[in-house]
This record gives sequence, C-alpha cells and structure tokens, in this order.
Amino acid sequence: MPKQSRLHDHHIRLGAAFEDVTGWSMPAHYGDVAAEHRAARESVGLADLSHRGKLRVTGEDRVKWLQSVISNDLLPLQPGQGRYSSFLTHKGKMLTYFRVYMLADAVMLEDVGEIGETTYSALRKFLLYGTKAKMDNGAETWGLLLVSGPKAAMSVKAAFGADVTDLKPVNFVPATIGGQAALIVRTEETGEEDYEILLPADGLITAWERLIEAGKAYGIRPMGSQAREALRIEAGIPKAGPDLNEDIVPPEANLESKAFSLSKGCYPGQEVVTRMDTYGNVRRHLVGLVVKDSTVPPKGAKLFSGDREIGWISSATRSPQMNAVIALGFPLRDFSTAGSALSIDIDGTRHDATVHTLPFYQKK
Repeated sequence: MPKQSRLHDHHIRLGAAFEDVTGWSMPAHYGDVAAEHRAARESVGLADLSHRGKLRVTGEDRVKWLQSVISNDLLPLQPGQGRYSSFLTHKGKMLTYFRVYMLADAVMLEDVGEIGETTYSALRKFLLYGTKAKMDNGAETWGLLLVSGPKAAMSVKAAFGADVTDLKPVNFVPATIGGQAALIVRTEETGEEDYEILLPADGLITAWERLIEAGKAYGIRPMGSQAREALRIEAGIPKAGPDLNEDIVPPEANLESKAFSLSKGCYPGQEVVTRMDTYGNVRRHLVGLVVKDSTVPPKGAKLFSGDREIGWISSATRSPQMNAVIALGFPLRDFSTAGSALSIDIDGTRHDATVHTLPFYQKK
C-alpha cells in the first residue's frame, strides 16, 4: 500500500490523477497539465512535495559530522541560510543531492529530487558510534509544499504574513503555521520564483488551505508532477534520481560553485572532484536537447553521433513553453556544444536531436 500525504483527500476532491513516486501515491496532474504549467509561469502554482526526502540532524556534533562527510562547506552558514550539497562515493560519483538548511539547534536536509530513503540510508552508514549527532528521518513526519510563479511571494505573504521577496535562493525565514514551527525557503524548482513551506506534517492541511484561500486573488492552481517536470526541465535544473546519480560526478552536471567545495577539508570523493578541476578533464557535460519529432525518449535512452554511442538521456518531457519535446542528457564533452546534431535511440529507431544551451527557458 503506497504512503499517502496528509493532503490526499484534498487532492481527490480537486480531481487529481495519482501516480506512485518512491512508494507514495502523489498527484500526477489535476486534469489539465498545460493549465497547471501556465499557472506557474504566469501567476502561481501550488504543489504537495510531502513525499520528498527530509532529514533533521541534531546534537552538538551535527555540523562537524556533516562537514566531514558531505561535499560542500557548511561552516560559513548562519541560521536562516542554506546551501546545496551532494554526498559522493569514494570515486566521486553522486549518491545523492540535497539542500542543507542551517537552524540554530538543528540542520535540515531536503532531497532535490524523488529518491526515497537514499540520502538517509547513505548518511546513516557514516554516523559512527560515539558521534554526538542524531539523524531523524522526517519523510513522513514533515510535510513540504511548493509555491511557484510570479505571484508566489504575494501568495505566501497573504497566507502567512511573511515577506519573502528579498530572500536569496536556499535561504529561509521562520514562520508559525497552524501552531507549528515552519520554514519558508526560497528554492529553485521551476525557473520562476519558488518558495517551499517545510513544516511538521500536522500543520500541512492548514498551510495548504491558507495558500489556496490567499492565492485565489492571484489565480493559484494546484499542480502535479507532470507540470512540475516540464517546468524543471525547461529551467535546466537537474535533480537527484534521473540526472544526478552514480553515473556521474558533480562537475559533469555543471555543479561547480554550487554543490561541492574544493577548499574545505577531506570528504569522500574529494580527490576525484579536485583532480577534475585541476586538470579540466571532465568527461561529459549535462546539456539540453531538442528532439525533432514528438516522441518523448525514456530515461537512459542512448545518445549517438553518427554510429558512435556518446551518452544518454537522463530526463525528457513535452515542453509547453517550447512546443517541442526537450530532454536533459550527458553526451561526451566533445559533443556538448550548442547546435551539435545528435540522435537518440528509442526502441531501435533513431530520432534526431539538437544540443541546446541550458536553460531552455529563462524568466524575463
């Protein structure tokens, strides 16, 4: 039996069609994917991300311990600030990718992508006996909402009284919602202004209902995973799972200065990443691709230049913005220049595609 968000009944009443995502039953759409996509681009969209991995790390060694195992530098962070990071294998491959939020008494981690228990399981192996840190898996005890679009900040202010207009990405402000201590975080999910409400699951229904009510004046619309996926790929934002996984190392996904530090102390995989930076020998690059016809390639579809296999597709969608099928992929470096003509093998048939600069879409 798949897990359900506390908002499951609300989604049913709104006409959601559900899909299974890492063992959760979550809305794929509410009947009109194009309208949901348009709401995020033109007004405001609201999504339930309660299925996403969330961890809370407490204890006096929490920062010291995390600092020693994850790839980015947490020491400069003050409460209210956040940062992206990854957790790497000893070969520098990406096991997981997440945002870190620094609180006065804890550190919260939120997966960027739908990867279930991956981050929790990977980090738990490194939480050695005697370390004064405790890690709680908040997958079911914490809820998460996403508010996206040009009217997102106005909707958040109308719902919760919080002014978030000047928040920098991955930073947050505290709020109390339905009696629960919540964080309102500026994130990056769609290429628009994105804010996430991270709070104990007991406050989730209150937060959702307040946003729906306050957002009516701005044309708020619930959006499911299909619209979100189109928005994300148009914005050229890779996520853990399809794009960021053990097939690649962070520099191949253009995550320099974002998800890993070259100057902090030792951590698993650091030598590999540093060597790549020193010698500039990144083997492949994350690129955008526009597919010539209307076939959406599956994850893992092989990329070719002539008869030579040169990489794979990691995510693909039909883009309402571009009115075309677009994809993210990882060709070898020599085939990653914008305008390069490649082909994608889908069930034995080759489909022409052209490398496109990322992002496909940028907010004006």
